[in-house]
Amino acid sequence: MEKSDIVIAADKIFRILPAGELRDLSLMERVIPCDGLCAFPGLIDQHAHILGGGGEQGFSSRVQELNAGEFFAAGVTTAVGLLGADGYTRSMECLYAKAKALEADGMTTYLYSGSYTLPVSVLTGSLTRDLLFVDKVIGAGEIAISDHRSSQPDLKELMKLGADAHLGGLLAGKAGVVHLHVGDGAQGLDLLFELVQKSDLPLGQFVPTHMNRSPFLFRQAVKYCRLGGNIDLTAGETAGIPVPRAIAVLLKEGVSLSNVTVSSDAGGSIPAGGVSGVQALYEDLRACIMQSVLAPREAIRLASEHVARILKLYPAKGAIAPGSDADILITDQDYRLQMLVCMGKILVENGCPVGQ
Repeated sequence: MEKSDIVIAADKIFRILPAGELRDLSLMERVIPCDGLCAFPGLIDQHAHILGGGGEQGFSSRVQELNAGEFFAAGVTTAVGLLGADGYTRSMECLYAKAKALEADGMTTYLYSGSYTLPVSVLTGSLTRDLLFVDKVIGAGEIAISDHRSSQPDLKELMKLGADAHLGGLLAGKAGVVHLHVGDGAQGLDLLFELVQKSDLPLGQFVPTHMNRSPFLFRQAVKYCRLGGNIDLTAGETAGIPVPRAIAVLLKEGVSLSNVTVSSDAGGSIPAGGVSGVQALYEDLRACIMQSVLAPREAIRLASEHVARILKLYPAKGAIAPGSDADILITDQDYRLQMLVCMGKILVENGCPVGQ
């Protein structure tokens, strides 16, 4: 990697200069030596149960809310909050409030309107209005298909949902994505393949997630990606196909990784027991590097630039460039987190949360 000096002004990256060209350091409020370290865009976790999941064993198994420190420790500077199977005891209003609380702690947050079931849960009366009038809402999700916990949507319902999201996205200048939870049902992506054939909606608008949960679903994911569709892999997967192995297969199959992202599913309950953690996102990306599956920049792009482009947040997010938000992940030569800058504020330093 080339050596550069990054100049931050307020919450933006002001300039990037070749190392040593920044002459008058007395003009800087603070100069942080980073010799021998590597800088990447802060991670974007597009699938986070910031309120916690509903649990799989009744009320006592409800998952606790996530805190900002968990995201910072995993190199995440931006998160998209969502509701899962429990869109009943947890509401869009509470999700919005939690997103604002995380924002006050230094993160950038967005939301999907909805939960597993249809009709979609909203804040303003309709999904299109949410996209228009709620700045944080950038799409619908996580809408469940091929899952016994879903509302078993048919083609017409999914097409109508996509149309509402598409129109709202166009009018508001947002992505208007439909973030789809894909369960382990026998249909897999069949409904989405049918929608692609019979609908005029943009293929890139739909983002099916958990695509590495089983070999069967992953094979469908490869097919969908070859058509030009986006797929999202879940970090920390052990029962299915771990992220590094999934990426290796995609490369072998000649699939473009620009349509591939990775998210954490943090705070989601695992049916077999346990809770998904945000740290798995960073660990899987680092594993892709350390196992020589991908070069460092390409690995980080799976949860930064690629996500930002799909969600229409690029280049404010997912880039280290003049004018981009000052969200910077700094690692050592073994790609362990050393520093994290969120919107110009240092929140992790020397590998530890600031203030602890």
